[in-house]
Amino acid sequence: MHIVVCLKQVLDPEIPPRYFKIDPETNRPDKDGSDMVMDSYAENALETAIQLRDKIEGAKVTALCLGDEESEDVLRRALAFTADNAVRVWDAEWENLDGQAVGYILAQTIKSIGGADLVLTGYQASDIEEGLVGTVIAEELGIPSVTLVSELVAERKNIKASCEAENGYAVVEVPTPAVFTIISSEKNVPRLPKVKDVRLARSKPIRELETEDIDDLDVERCQPTLKLERVFVSSRDVACEVLPGKDGPELAGDLAGKLVELKVL
Repeated sequence: MHIVVCLKQVLDPEIPPRYFKIDPETNRPDKDGSDMVMDSYAENALETAIQLRDKIEGAKVTALCLGDEESEDVLRRALAFTADNAVRVWDAEWENLDGQAVGYILAQTIKSIGGADLVLTGYQASDIEEGLVGTVIAEELGIPSVTLVSELVAERKNIKASCEAENGYAVVEVPTPAVFTIISSEKNVPRLPKVKDVRLARSKPIRELETEDIDDLDVERCQPTLKLERVFVSSRDVACEVLPGKDGPELAGDLAGKLVELKVL
């Protein structure tokens, strides 16, 4: 069984808010001087793929990333997770793609590397949060898709998926090939790679593909169909007033009076 897991590199969501800026030219987060990491849902998808591979004899995991040279760090991490292969696809014209274009390019890439029995993606990326890529890949490949998946179990030629549903979970079984978008759950908490695997990952090859390496790629469909007009960080005016005094009861009375004046009480 060939499992392809699609990964994405994003701005570290743990950076302090004061350092987060939007590039006015691209309407994307400003990466200058900021740490880049693997998207958290993509990491859950990678962990799910590795767990599934370890339970299926002969299965292999290919980590696939659409990104420039900097995104190789994500693929090195996937190799440290013990992914079997890593593939990076990129073209200088693909700087500001939307989810539709990304899904199309990844689907065509999957076809070009021999197809897949299972395709796993994160439920949505933590930067733009469109949540389109997984279902677009399924549509382009003409195979079923299951979203909001927390766990996968192999059942002969089918895959059983536990999916988040209102007031609980739903369990569905689908034939392969299929696409699954993965959420975070207690079953797919990312592992801490072993030091040995981290060292080995540094020397493992990463296959690089460009436009001419992808079969039947429609260049026009590799352009965004949705134009992002404006992204901005909303500003809030915050007023802080320090009440004078050291006596607790007096301060409490003054505070109550202010809250009544502001119609909070």
